[in-house]
Amino acid sequence: MFNRDEVVDQNFTKCVNDGNLPKARTNLLLSQTNIRSSVLISIFESQVFSRHMDLKARLLKNEGKCFYTIGSSGHEGNAVFGKVFPYTDMAFLHYRSGPFFIERSKQIPKATPLYDMALSFMASSEDPISGGRHKVIGSKPLNIPPQTSTIASHLPKAVGTAFSIDRAKGLGIPERELKGDSIVICSFGDASANHATALSAFNTARWITHAGGHVPIVFICEDNGTGISVPTDKRWIEQNFSDLPGINYIQADGLHLIDLIINTRRAEQDCRINRSPIFIHMRTVRLMGHAGSDVEVGYRPLAEIEATEFNDPLLHSARILMENKCLSAEEILNLYESARAQIGPVYDAATLRPKLESSKDVMASITANQTTRKAPKQATQKARKELFGKEFKRIDQPQHMAKLINYALSDIMLRYENTLVFGEDVAQKGGVYHVTADLYKQYGIRRVFDSSLDETSIIGFGIGFGHNGFVPIPEIQFLAYLHNAEDQLRGEAATLAFFSEGQFTNPMVLRVPGLGYQKGFGGHFHNDNSLTIFRDLPGVILAVPSNGADAAKMLRTAVREAHVNGRVVVFVEPIALYMIKDLHEPKDGKWNFQYPDLYEEIPLGEFAEYGIGKTLTIITYGNGLYLSLQAQKEIEKKLKKKIKVIDLRWLSDINLPHVQEAIDTCENVLIVDECRRTGCHGEGLLANLVGESKKPLNIKLHAAEDSFISLGVAATATLPSKESIIQHAVELVNG
Repeated sequence: MFNRDEVVDQNFTKCVNDGNLPKARTNLLLSQTNIRSSVLISIFESQVFSRHMDLKARLLKNEGKCFYTIGSSGHEGNAVFGKVFPYTDMAFLHYRSGPFFIERSKQIPKATPLYDMALSFMASSEDPISGGRHKVIGSKPLNIPPQTSTIASHLPKAVGTAFSIDRAKGLGIPERELKGDSIVICSFGDASANHATALSAFNTARWITHAGGHVPIVFICEDNGTGISVPTDKRWIEQNFSDLPGINYIQADGLHLIDLIINTRRAEQDCRINRSPIFIHMRTVRLMGHAGSDVEVGYRPLAEIEATEFNDPLLHSARILMENKCLSAEEILNLYESARAQIGPVYDAATLRPKLESSKDVMASITANQTTRKAPKQATQKARKELFGKEFKRIDQPQHMAKLINYALSDIMLRYENTLVFGEDVAQKGGVYHVTADLYKQYGIRRVFDSSLDETSIIGFGIGFGHNGFVPIPEIQFLAYLHNAEDQLRGEAATLAFFSEGQFTNPMVLRVPGLGYQKGFGGHFHNDNSLTIFRDLPGVILAVPSNGADAAKMLRTAVREAHVNGRVVVFVEPIALYMIKDLHEPKDGKWNFQYPDLYEEIPLGEFAEYGIGKTLTIITYGNGLYLSLQAQKEIEKKLKKKIKVIDLRWLSDINLPHVQEAIDTCENVLIVDECRRTGCHGEGLLANLVGESKKPLNIKLHAAEDSFISLGVAATATLPSKESIIQHAVELVNG
């Protein structure tokens, strides 16, 4: 029989009626514990509700009314976690956590978990968490941020959130979301435990614990022995995690409610008191395949499938309830059928609720934010003088970009007490380019600290801190290193508001030194000239300043956007311009700038214009602006006409109508992009300008070659240069 859903459903009724129930793997009795029978009954009820939700979802899928069939069958034991952990503990959940959600909902009056999950299964726009954008388990009142199904990607941010709890308490952050004694729950499957992202999270939690820090997190591995079709050896998880220094391993039977409650209570108390990581290894089974479309007989013997089905958690729970005289067989079957009778109409009603239809509706939540926060007042001059010390006397002198960003960070951290700076070498060393110099002395280790050399955990920590009221300012040491961890940005940070309609946000300003033109250092991995991964990243702000004054003002805007609007900002700092002081000739000082007034910011989408002229406009950013301004005088001499140069500044928020207006009277347009031609921002800008222009446009893209960057004297050979910009400009104008 291929319809294992029906088999599992019928087996339960038949086995309970016949008294043919699986044997216990432990002899624990309720009378030997302080667990009340009402606790077992409540948990069993949640297990049964979840089972019928899975069964009904698959029936409706066959009718084309339900859009998700990865259920929780076999994982019903996680209802215990929903009972033991209070809803004030944030939970980052495995996608088979329906029982957890139902049981935790009982902690809040008037909660409607069955209908809420039905709306989610049906992708209804009335789904209270995602608004129909994905079948996710989540709830703002229940402290459950929604997770997508990217394997193990939620673990690093769970560790970051856990670490943030004691840090927020110690700093007295008024914006914090979690109570000072809270802990974090993070569940995942046995197959996910092998993922590099998961290993990053485990390692970081251990690394912090080893250093004496607090990471109050309970990792829960729900081990069903199978990753879709690939089996996990029965000893694999235990052998890998039972002896890890820094993480306390607790094994629990996911098929035995009493054993699971006892071990979960132990884990909860241990974690809450000691503020250190716990690893619960819950052994369980998977029923009805990976999803509705998964036919297990294609890769598992039928006898093995049937043996697993007889090991059904609901049958084990029924046996426990009967042998401890909590419920009779008749009462259990009545509860089972009563749940079916409740779920049916609820799900049928949910199929009739409205769905998202237009692109506008779908996109409405990309940058949504339901948290109301105002930017704090600027610090007083007295406070600033005390902070900067002797440096305050030099603050009005023209400085290079690195120094002005440093000043801006100092002032931002003084104004926004919920900001943190962390990353590789950012504390005592002050960063490899000294951009974070003195911040450690000014604010101490609680607000400025070094991370392990793991970009996945750095961004994960940023997300986690954002969940708890902070505005983190993490640093990825070089642009090329970001690729190690881009899923944390693309799959996690960028999508949270989208999948929660702005109920959850993870504000962050991710500083990334990068781009090309460094001389005598690094080669490709320190001179990465590709920003392509940010081009198609909805809702994420991408800033690329070209000079120190702009950098300071744009950084202030970035932090304001994160704090007030919950935005994620990637702030790319051109390394080659960090220490540049001169523009046209040595000691002209024309690339040193005054530190801007504290109230000066540059709004999103606002670009800068240098010069006037109708013959040619150069559109560029970052290093491209510096080179284009160097080329400007030479081009004007050759053409005997004035030209204009535009610095885009914000690459994610290009104000296309304003750019079109700026070039409207111009005869020729040259886009200079220092990034590789294929996939660069200039490529898209050219297409948009041509497509939207109301007149023929003589336009050309001058970008870097599609090549990696070399070390040594050839480091700039594939990049635009002053000379190549002059050449392309003159050729464009002269035809």
